[in-house]
Amino acid sequence: MTSALKNIIYNCKQATFLIEKRIAGKITAAEKLQLHVHLRGCSVCKIYQQQSILINKVFVGFENSDFKLGQTFKKALQDKIEKEINKN
Repeated sequence: MTSALKNIIYNCKQATFLIEKRIAGKITAAEKLQLHVHLRGCSVCKIYQQQSILINKVFVGFENSDFKLGQTFKKALQDKIEKEINKN
């Protein structure tokens, strides 16, 4: 197996980048091929792609609505995040 092919097949970091790039805009034909080859053999990245697409749909839905998080909720969420970060 060539080095270039190994890089495509075993590089989840590149695959997730291409997934996000495709969702955000356009990817080249070569990038589409690389992603297709990787996704054929990587169930983890397939799941990542499904979740990323779903998150993007939800985010766009909220972005276009009048829904806003309250300041109290935001503060509580920030406190929980900081507590988890500082655990380690």
